[in-house]
Amino acid sequence: MSHHWGYGSHNGPAHWHESFPIANGERQSPIEIKTKSAKYDPALKPLSFSYDASTAKSIVNNGHSFNVEFDDSSDKSVLKGGALDGVYRLVQFHIHWGSCEGQGSEHTVDGVKYDAELHIVHWNTKYGKFAEAVKHPDGLTVVGIFMKVGNAKPEIQKVVDALKSIQTKGKQVSFTNFDPTGLLPASRDYWTYPGSLTTPPLLECVVWHVLKEPITVSPEQMCAIRGLCFNAENEPVCHMVDNWRPCQPLKSREVRASFQ
Repeated sequence: MSHHWGYGSHNGPAHWHESFPIANGERQSPIEIKTKSAKYDPALKPLSFSYDASTAKSIVNNGHSFNVEFDDSSDKSVLKGGALDGVYRLVQFHIHWGSCEGQGSEHTVDGVKYDAELHIVHWNTKYGKFAEAVKHPDGLTVVGIFMKVGNAKPEIQKVVDALKSIQTKGKQVSFTNFDPTGLLPASRDYWTYPGSLTTPPLLECVVWHVLKEPITVSPEQMCAIRGLCFNAENEPVCHMVDNWRPCQPLKSREVRASFQ
């Protein structure tokens, strides 16, 4: 019953390996980024975001987080550069968060955890479609952005407002005219490493770009995100919090930095 994974004591990350043996693989994510051992690589290119607001399509509560989904049938919204070769199409973004402050990010930096972490997911166009891309080590790239509670981020308010319509698992509403470029921090400096999806099926197909600079969201915005539910409409209420996976062993991988 592999689709019954979650974040509870009975079906959470400590149990995922039972249905997904790759959970103990060689390039699992997230990881702790140790700034002293990350290696500056002058060959890394700047990240080039080219998003078109017209590709935003819908927002859905999938019972693990919420996804803002994009039309990925053309090259209207793409990411290039960084540690990537070729063109990667934007498919969705989602957030992982904790039940209280300083709890919710998946990646950590020198042991520091942030309040939440935004993941912007793209797939490599050379594979023709998302379902094919996930079978390859360079199939996806995810941009990870740390979030901390502070000043409100106006650009995320539209997302927060939409959450009222998708409180429970399976709810989906139209979500259009949204450009995720507004969710990026001012600095595009990043760390990069080869990793995996941080949720089942945990496929080792992701080139990660974790941005150094966090963005801030207001306490009210964070509270609205924590107001979502894991449960479907007719089930007992279970608030969606602590939907993050703990850091995994780095093993033989190297973390590279785009900055000194």
